[in-house]
Amino acid sequence: MSELVLVAATGLAREVLAMVRGSGQYDVLGVLDDDGRLTGSAVDGAPVLGTVDDAPLYSHALLLVCQESGRSREQTVQRMEVMGIPESRYATAIDATVQCPEGCLIGPGSILFRNVTLTASVTLGSHVVAMPSVTFMHDDDVADYATFEAGVALGGAVSIERGATLGMNCSVREGVSVGRYSTVGMGAAVLANIPAGETWAGVPARVIGTSAAG
Repeated sequence: MSELVLVAATGLAREVLAMVRGSGQYDVLGVLDDDGRLTGSAVDGAPVLGTVDDAPLYSHALLLVCQESGRSREQTVQRMEVMGIPESRYATAIDATVQCPEGCLIGPGSILFRNVTLTASVTLGSHVVAMPSVTFMHDDDVADYATFEAGVALGGAVSIERGATLGMNCSVREGVSVGRYSTVGMGAAVLANIPAGETWAGVPARVIGTSAAG
């Protein structure tokens, strides 16, 4: 069994911990978090081993970045790259209920929870997080650091660009694209392409704000 260190003492880390303990997929050594006050404490029984700067000390273990924001995950991965940690060091955590059909690809560092569905020719990038009951249809293409809250449903041939966040129970029409670092609100119905850095909400979804697209 491979050893695993979780990066960031977050709610997501607790959910990952419960998932991998249930499946026996990894032996979790503990957690790294930049709040030094947590060192020596525990997250649901997993010891906080130190800060993110201590990651090189665990060269024998795989890593999984558990920050809930895609931007935060990206910043942490970039920081660890400077420390000399390559992409090959990242684990992929996939619940036992998830099937990955032939022709589907899941990148390193990604986390897929219970009842996530991939149908055909789905590509998920690195460090993607999909919470329970997310549905990816044929030919969906998801870039690195995208985040899907529970119940998101994508039609076929949807493009989700880098760092986009899709809120709980939203849906995206087939063939539509969601731009870099954009946000889709809970329960929204996306029927048109969303530009980079915009926040859309409603049924049908419309722009309600903007942010830096990165």
